[in-house]
Amino acid sequence: MKKTIRIGCGGGFWGDTEDGASQLVERGNIDVLIMDYLAEITMSLLARAREGQSSAGFVQDFALLMGRLAPRIAQKRIRVVVNAGGVNPTGCRTAIEAILAEAGVELRVASVEGDDLLPLANELRRENAVEMFSGAPLPNELLSMNAYLGARPIAAALAAGADIVVTGRCTDSALALGPLIHEFGWEANDYDQLAMGSLVGHILECGTQATGGISTDWQAVPGWDDMGFPIAECSSDGSFVLSKPDNTGGLINPQTVAEQIIYEVGDPRRYILPDVICDFSNVRVEQVGPDQVRITGARGRSPTSTYKVCATYADGFKASGMLMIGGRDAAAKARRTADAILKRCRRLMAAKQLGDFRRTSVEILGAEHTYGPHAHAVSAREVILKMAVHHDIKNACHIFSREFLPSSTSMSQGITGFGAGRPKVGPLVRVYSLLVEKTRVTPRVLIDDRIFVARDASGTQGEDVSEREPDSAALRGSLSGPVATVPLIALAYGRSGDKGDASIIAILARHPEFVAIIEHALTSGAVKDYFAHIVKGGVERFAVPGLNGFNFVMHQALDGGGTSSLRHDSQGKALAQMLLDAPIEVPAEWLAAGGYLADFAGIEARAPSPAG
Repeated sequence: MKKTIRIGCGGGFWGDTEDGASQLVERGNIDVLIMDYLAEITMSLLARAREGQSSAGFVQDFALLMGRLAPRIAQKRIRVVVNAGGVNPTGCRTAIEAILAEAGVELRVASVEGDDLLPLANELRRENAVEMFSGAPLPNELLSMNAYLGARPIAAALAAGADIVVTGRCTDSALALGPLIHEFGWEANDYDQLAMGSLVGHILECGTQATGGISTDWQAVPGWDDMGFPIAECSSDGSFVLSKPDNTGGLINPQTVAEQIIYEVGDPRRYILPDVICDFSNVRVEQVGPDQVRITGARGRSPTSTYKVCATYADGFKASGMLMIGGRDAAAKARRTADAILKRCRRLMAAKQLGDFRRTSVEILGAEHTYGPHAHAVSAREVILKMAVHHDIKNACHIFSREFLPSSTSMSQGITGFGAGRPKVGPLVRVYSLLVEKTRVTPRVLIDDRIFVARDASGTQGEDVSEREPDSAALRGSLSGPVATVPLIALAYGRSGDKGDASIIAILARHPEFVAIIEHALTSGAVKDYFAHIVKGGVERFAVPGLNGFNFVMHQALDGGGTSSLRHDSQGKALAQMLLDAPIEVPAEWLAAGGYLADFAGIEARAPSPAG
């Protein structure tokens, strides 16, 4: 057994730069290369591709990448674990084997299958299966239906001698946890180690987001043109040091890493994965060298007896388009243009008895339209008019597509940007999540001419939810003296993302002294009020004491989320930036010479200070 194992992530999504994998293979001194390709929309796209061609349904880009990197991977004895199999892991394995044979490289390829549960759909309907958030019944027609498998099948494939492991749908963190289980022999009840290994995967799976990418204090991060991809050097006790290849861009310190630790986690005390329920609330991040941090403190407990299953289905059709409008009163011209386009479409649809749109979306980008009541008074002289529509009938969306561009000759002067042609019409894809007992799912490993079952552990933990952080009634540390108002970004950094139709915003204090102020000001009610123009459900707040911060889960905040949202920011990526502009009262003495915020106006330009 090695004392440590080095795992690097060379890609955080399908479409990430191909430079990441080659950077790590050539300069990372890694033992394992992982890459994360799949999201809900990716699964539905791959499922549709396979309908048209049975041999399709996987990420062909990865197979081609292996053709280029395989000689060096074999020479350096690097193992590769990816979820590029999509809805056809065996097809991906076959394609890779053919490419390796043509290149004369001998590497054993395994595929992990069993996540596709479409054959189980009718049975689940008869049992009245319901969506885990809304309680809705399972739709009659599905595009895809896949269980999030865990790390055990990956570990089993590596134990069988695989050099490259290709999976279908699994949890993103399993890509790293599987090699760790294989290397260190962690048992199913080594919960703390499994939680730490899951944290490795969670931090790595978004690629350069862990090395300073999309950092709040972006000015302090050098080398965007050549960002270093993350490497975790992991020990058998679960602790690990995060780094990146030398002489690459990016920045690794407690702040940039903390943003990724809490990103899209929800309740940090109960992050449910197939292998373990993780508690990340007291994770600690310590700077141990230039662009190196040591991470400890994740705890784990027995997993549930169920898999989360993600299904996708078509719910009508949508179309969206964008135009630039320039000149004085550009925002007002954009608004009138949008109103006229929709009025014209509705008149033509009524003549054809098509009925009204189910939903429409009008956003005037550049005029802070997405900020709602928090928009600053601006007189923009160029804006982007972004419109989207949703209808049950495809022809209704085609009417919008045809009538969108005529605005350039019949409405406002200054309309441009129509060179891309008419807006495209396509299916609106929704995500449906449910729970299925692990005993009904059979993960399988295929390697050489063998097929064997490799099950994930099944625990007994119930589906109870941790108590959310109560709103504080009083401020610890009085504000009875003179106060001043500063934007939240002076006190905190943060990041936002999505889980279905929920937006998750992490807010982490720049200094421990700021936690009480943030706790007092940012109650769940205050955050709901701040985002009242977009949040339709409740808001929960969860404490993250190890990182001096809070996680806010805003339900029904993304107009359906993902591909079903008509908004430009369908995943809530900009919402943390909005919240960081919220006004917060602080003791006035903090802004005096020598105070905590004496230079807060330049806080974004400073090198980030260690958190915690």
